[in-house]
Amino acid sequence: MAYDYLIIGAGPAGLQLAALLERDGRDYAVLERGSGAGTFFTRYPRHRKLISINKVHTGSTDPERRMRMDWNSLLTDDPELLFTRYSPKYFPDADDIVRYFQDFAATLHVRYDVDVSRISKNGTGFTVQDHSGQTWQARNLVMATGVSQLYVPPIPGIEHVERYDTFDTDPEGFTDQRVLVIGKGNSGFETADALVEHAAVIHVAGPHSVKLAWQTHYVGHLRAVNNNFLDTYQLKSENAVIDGTIERIEPRPDGGFRIQFRYARTVEKLRELEYDRIIACTGFRFDASIFDETCRPALVINDRFPELTPAFESVNVPGLYFAGTITQSRDFKKSTSGFIHGFRYGARALHRVLNARHHDTPWPATELELSPEAISDAIIARVNRSSCLWQQFAVIGDVVTVDGTTARYEEEVPVAHVADGGQGPAEHRFVATLEYGPDHDTVDPFDITIPRVAENDAANAADASYLHPVVRHYRQGVLAATHHLAENLENHWDLPEVHQQPLVVFVKECLAGA
Repeated sequence: MAYDYLIIGAGPAGLQLAALLERDGRDYAVLERGSGAGTFFTRYPRHRKLISINKVHTGSTDPERRMRMDWNSLLTDDPELLFTRYSPKYFPDADDIVRYFQDFAATLHVRYDVDVSRISKNGTGFTVQDHSGQTWQARNLVMATGVSQLYVPPIPGIEHVERYDTFDTDPEGFTDQRVLVIGKGNSGFETADALVEHAAVIHVAGPHSVKLAWQTHYVGHLRAVNNNFLDTYQLKSENAVIDGTIERIEPRPDGGFRIQFRYARTVEKLRELEYDRIIACTGFRFDASIFDETCRPALVINDRFPELTPAFESVNVPGLYFAGTITQSRDFKKSTSGFIHGFRYGARALHRVLNARHHDTPWPATELELSPEAISDAIIARVNRSSCLWQQFAVIGDVVTVDGTTARYEEEVPVAHVADGGQGPAEHRFVATLEYGPDHDTVDPFDITIPRVAENDAANAADASYLHPVVRHYRQGVLAATHHLAENLENHWDLPEVHQQPLVVFVKECLAGA
């Protein structure tokens, strides 16, 4: 069987891209190892509570604005296929999202119970083989398999410990035991929090200090829903968060483990610490083992993710594309491509890239009147409404291209794709994004003694730390000027004298002489 597009994985990213291909009548198929869609979520998170928010009641009737607070829905024109119909909980149960994905997949071309074992490349495309020996051919291959393998750091002896992906989550099995959790992400603290009522002592260890999502604005850092454990440490309840490196793990002859630990920021020698149980909660990685030597993609970030071009294509294997959380190498720990509410827009951008490359379909665009007022009005309208710019801050933007006597508005273009020449040359180009200030992750958001830029302070908007619109002007592909719109508590950037008029002046100055 031969297809134009073969998608590996029927998780949220694979389903999102498949739905867009289905809408356009493209020749595609999805191969899924599991017996249903979204099988990753039948096991993860292990304690079954999602940390992706589901804000059903937003006070808005605008579907686009409502998606800003809906971190689980895929992009669809069918209001019945929004996740907000599946659960009223702010932090939903994982079983609900499995049910949602299975319903979303019902009208798509998905083949289940297909366990891909080998992928190779020939002159015309890719050959995919499963464990039964069946093969599929594809001109273009899209990997949407997620980070399916536990990342195991190179610690001597780590092979002896329990793993987040397989350990028995029943907390009673840890009663009166000393437990070490390796890893300071959400899976580590989720696990520690679940054991608090039974374990005697819990230490959460890692080489770096805990980073809190409310300060960094990266939702993969520790979330408040998982940080109750910090109370048990700071209020001296026999638990601790320890910064440093584990240099060796040794099983004790009488059971349990002894570790050699080197504290960070001290001159203390190696300490020996002992535990009854150790659980590795060290994150996940992309599994590249199914690729043979003809198409093995380059990897980055400790070989955890594929290395991608701005068009979501492998840097060394033409025609091999990626969708979903494995695209986060493009904005690792900076924006939201590792999560559904981010990569759903990345998948839509990939779909538009494929349309332009293979179907002579240019990026969707709206013609604008060539005037500073019309350009500014269009940008203001979008930054006040767009869910994509809100979620994919600094990564995806809207683009206004001015050539000769015409202006056109293109929505949701990856910023790096524009910089890479993906939208072609232009005399003038404005790129509008939503962004935090450059040092936003160093500011304590609850310290009211720190001087801050005042709300609606247009004169000092460039110094703002909180999310706000940024418009950059490129002339012949070279950055020529940057304009920041002032912060606003309610995220309404449409005040005439504060937001609209300064932007009109900026656009007029950029186009002077055009």
